[in-house]
Amino acid sequence: MLIYSPNMLKTYETCPKKFYYQYIKHLNIPKFTTPFEKGKKIHALANYYLQGINISRIQTALSTEEQAAWQTLLENPYFMKKCFKSEFSISCKIKDFWIGGRIDAIVHDDKDYYILDYKTGMTPKNSEFDYQTIVYLLCMNKFLTNYDNLSFVYISLKEMKNHIIKFTPELKSEYENRIEKICAKISNDKLYKQDFQSCEHCEYKSLCG
Repeated sequence: MLIYSPNMLKTYETCPKKFYYQYIKHLNIPKFTTPFEKGKKIHALANYYLQGINISRIQTALSTEEQAAWQTLLENPYFMKKCFKSEFSISCKIKDFWIGGRIDAIVHDDKDYYILDYKTGMTPKNSEFDYQTIVYLLCMNKFLTNYDNLSFVYISLKEMKNHIIKFTPELKSEYENRIEKICAKISNDKLYKQDFQSCEHCEYKSLCG
């Protein structure tokens, strides 16, 4: 069973040929990962913290920049809410297709639930229709059996502010249509044409010629 993740959908939308190499042929080309190390540390630390694990020793290993990002997250009002799930893998079926991913955290106030996503880098420009927003909200809507409100909260540790998308019946319909459309397009694609506008920084460009 193929489960379409947000990254898979974003990759296909950027370049079908890259999607083919990465998710059909499973060709893994090493990438320079240093800029992402801070994000990995903050995500791991947040997961331990929400699980009630003593993180005092881990905190001492953080750099000054990482300490500042971590303190910003600790002081965020959404991160202070009651934790429901942390580093939670979730999936659901939309029409004929499965979608899913791994959520940083889900917190709540009684029956108001919030999907949290910590960003040490930039928040998506059009966050309301980013595939991460779409997939996570649709999956959580099916997972929660009883809730009053459901929202997606991008916590930008760089900008020190929150980007909030409230799930509505109108968005649900729009999200389902978008998922069905792109998943059907991927499922029916036999050519996986290259998008030459995205070649410059693509790790697979040497394979395309």
